Amino acid sequence: MVYKSLDQISVSDITELGIPTDVSKQLHKLLSEILLKHGKDTVQTWNDISKNLLNPNLPFSLHQLMYYGCYKDFGSDPPAWIPDLQSAISTNVGKILERRGREFLGSKYKNPISNFSDFHEFSVSNPEVYWQMVLDEMNISFSVPPICIFREHPTEEGRLSYPGGQWLPGAFLNSAENCLALNGKRCLDDITVIWRDEGDENLPLHQMTLKELQEEVCLVANALYTLGLDKGSAIAIDMPLNVTAVIIYLAIVLAGFVVVSIADSFAAREISTRLTSSNAKAIFTQDFIIRGGKSLPLYSRVVDAESPSAIVVPSRGCSISVELRDDDLAWPTFVERAKYSNGNIGFTAVGQPIEAFTNILFSSGTTGEPKAIPWTHATPFKAAADAWCHMDVRKGDVVAWPTNLGWMMGPWLVYASLLNGASIALYNGSPLGSGFCKFVQDAKVTMLGVVPSVVRAWKNSDCTYGFDWSAIRCFSSTGEASNADEYLWLMGRAQYKPVIEYCGGTEIGGGFVSGSLLQPQSLAAFSTPAMGCTLYILAEDGNPIPHNAPGIGELALDPRMLGASNTLLNAQHYDVYFKGMPAVNGKVLRKHGDEFERTFAGYYKAHGRADDTMNLGGIKISSIEIERICNSVDDTILETAAIGVPTFGGGPERLVIIVVFKDIKNAAPNLNQLRTVFNSSLQQKLNPLFKVSYVMPMVALPRTASNKVMRRVLRQQLVQHNRAAKL
Repeated sequence: MVYKSLDQISVSDITELGIPTDVSKQLHKLLSEILLKHGKDTVQTWNDISKNLLNPNLPFSLHQLMYYGCYKDFGSDPPAWIPDLQSAISTNVGKILERRGREFLGSKYKNPISNFSDFHEFSVSNPEVYWQMVLDEMNISFSVPPICIFREHPTEEGRLSYPGGQWLPGAFLNSAENCLALNGKRCLDDITVIWRDEGDENLPLHQMTLKELQEEVCLVANALYTLGLDKGSAIAIDMPLNVTAVIIYLAIVLAGFVVVSIADSFAAREISTRLTSSNAKAIFTQDFIIRGGKSLPLYSRVVDAESPSAIVVPSRGCSISVELRDDDLAWPTFVERAKYSNGNIGFTAVGQPIEAFTNILFSSGTTGEPKAIPWTHATPFKAAADAWCHMDVRKGDVVAWPTNLGWMMGPWLVYASLLNGASIALYNGSPLGSGFCKFVQDAKVTMLGVVPSVVRAWKNSDCTYGFDWSAIRCFSSTGEASNADEYLWLMGRAQYKPVIEYCGGTEIGGGFVSGSLLQPQSLAAFSTPAMGCTLYILAEDGNPIPHNAPGIGELALDPRMLGASNTLLNAQHYDVYFKGMPAVNGKVLRKHGDEFERTFAGYYKAHGRADDTMNLGGIKISSIEIERICNSVDDTILETAAIGVPTFGGGPERLVIIVVFKDIKNAAPNLNQLRTVFNSSLQQKLNPLFKVSYVMPMVALPRTASNKVMRRVLRQQLVQHNRAAKL
């Protein structure tokens, strides 16, 4: 749509959007005053409009009229939010820079906004100083302190294991203990978890203090020892992210065991794969999942996966509503065992080496088998540090992010909140409706994490209408490529608080590129590499383009990242992430696999996977996993290619299935019917959240000389097709 510049907008233009004439006149008068003050097309013009003219109750079409009218001739990457100095100084980073800016940056330090990029460079070039400062800020406690913060040149035998250097060598600690510890950030009466069950929208919120959380975690940790498992055993969690799941997660880590994260949406086959890869000895699950007023079976899928002994949590109340296997335990029975085995509810945390595993998560690769990625006791510090720096999470904050422990953002939420003294906000139900939106209001959420598909659902249903989100200080978004127009709408729900775009990986434990409350934020774009991280965009010849130069290509990372993985359980870590990569300054770069762009304005934009992995609804999945199922749904199919294609104008990828039939001449396939069959099979066997957008027949798939399917070529063709059709 073509928008008028702001000075050409009339009262009738505003009235045509469904706004009463008297209100339109008031808005036009205010607009005229703003234009007189700032001009028709400046950043200050939009800043004034977003803060003083627009509000969530006005039609979104007016928000679009103002934003696109202001930036009509601006060019690329217009800022949707800009920081002011007073607010910037009050952030975590701002406070540090005001205290120690000259110590870190010397005489060039002026203020947090002017010198944020310099501070990022300092975090990269002085990792020992930067990370010591961050650990001090989070009051991290070690049972045995590290020899140093960063050892750039490990011993000869450690070179392959630590290609980027070794972090916190010699340290012993327990990351769950740090989540529960008393320190300068909190006291025993502080609220650590706030939650509500779906359907209880008119009831008061549930809350748990730090003291209560400590008691519950210690109780479960004691109960874990009654299972008779060896130290370091893997214990799976396959249940929604509710308060019980948080308690179980922390208890497993506190007791020196290892969490195996399994998403509650997975089918039995995928559950079984993850249990086998991790060698899990037990599993926590739930009888049912309550979503959108429906009860979805979960325990039965765990049984079908032939899981080890299960501890089953009731979805509502205290009673299990399914019949259990002989070796399985109901949650109340499991907890009672701790009371009988130990008269008190205290528990001494198991101190472990920094390299000890705390969590095994899974991320799809291009081989069809999900990579089993261990998190160590260092990984939580990366997650919490990103939240501290980029989302400004601090004591008194309430952090909500609808996610699951099966994806990295679940553990991220636990550590990012508790290690920074904030409260976790959990809604036990679907995040897509008004119930969740009311929960955000009632819990007074200050940092709301989203994925673009959820934002799209909110916008399409307008379920946020009438709810007060003014407590929000910022949003954060990850998991998928976002859409600028939808995120303009999202910002408008909270009086134009910024969206901090955040992109990383399970194997990193956090982000490598992000936004910041100390920089202008553009819609659907990242403003900075994450603290302590250096990005490289590889040109077609495989070498990095010059730093700070615009360009597009496959993303690679400097390997010196605290908390990043050093091993895989079911693959050779070096071969997956480093083999064949170029070296810069003597360091082999780390492969990531996303295609990234650095714009002329200095922002970063994600363009999806550069390999054969796609991102569907925030879930990374390999093409081969999908194709394996699609190939078997009909005897007329010779082969398929699964391609993730971004929508026109940006946003989450859509799943397209390219089909080659055995005999196209004698077959007149009904593509809509085939799409329905694909969806049914994928949702039953892989993930109920996956959905095929459309099916496209081809005579043959393009292949390399070694007979590999050229999915990147297919993806480029589909992108061009979508642009032409504006799909």
